[in-house]
Amino acid sequence: MTSPRTILTAWNLHAKKQFGQNFLSDPSTPEMIVRKSGLAQGDIVFEIGAGLGALTIPCARLANKVYAVERDNQLVPLLKNEILAAGLMDKVDIIHDDILKVDLSAIAAKHGQQLRVMGNLPYNISSQILIWLVKARKHVDKAVFMFQKELADRIAAPAGSKNYGRLSAVVQYCAAISSVAKIDASQFFPKPKVDSEVIDIVFFDKPEWPANNEEFLFAVIKAAFGQRRKNLKNSLGSNLAGMDSKSIMTALEQVDIDHHRRAETLSIREFVMLSNALLDLSS
Repeated sequence: MTSPRTILTAWNLHAKKQFGQNFLSDPSTPEMIVRKSGLAQGDIVFEIGAGLGALTIPCARLANKVYAVERDNQLVPLLKNEILAAGLMDKVDIIHDDILKVDLSAIAAKHGQQLRVMGNLPYNISSQILIWLVKARKHVDKAVFMFQKELADRIAAPAGSKNYGRLSAVVQYCAAISSVAKIDASQFFPKPKVDSEVIDIVFFDKPEWPANNEEFLFAVIKAAFGQRRKNLKNSLGSNLAGMDSKSIMTALEQVDIDHHRRAETLSIREFVMLSNALLDLSS
């Protein structure tokens, strides 16, 4: 693995802040991530933000196939060169596109199996990617992602804690979350201001508390956290389209949730019960 500084300098390029580009510089780190992720022969990997191939190459050495998505058109030829140099071009398909526009279902159908999703996610689009992945999760076995430590803490935060929020509730509704490794900021080029953490997201075959309508559940969660300092009655009343205050109060009473509570105090089960009750009242 050539150092990111060397590659970028040779091509007269710089890491782009707008894409949140921070490249792993020590090859032992992505190798450790792949090892701890449980990746196996026969797996099909879908990598988000392949960059310069730090994670792509160790994944391709082990997995059956890697689909490496990279949005930055200037990095695509560099990525291709690194994969060619490693002798792995036959095992990697580079997809030059916006990740949110890629059809996971088509790739999963092509191979007749669920995908392993991996990536070092930029902070500015991490939330969107997670919501997108949750909605496409039937095509995914599990995901192994590197986030800024602050965001990783938020995703894994339990109900009632200060870090618990929309992402915590949405992801924990349908997946088990565990820490894989903590990565010091010094492992990246350019060096970010904060450390990172790799987390493992294993999707359930079926949520413990299934919602009658997941889209509506996610809308309720988003609305509840829309103004997190407000109580549930006011936050839902301000942010949940199509629901009036009377219906919101009725639903809260039906599921025995005090309207003075805030969103961060609700468990996944309570969010599902509330969502189902609101849905019944709206129909």
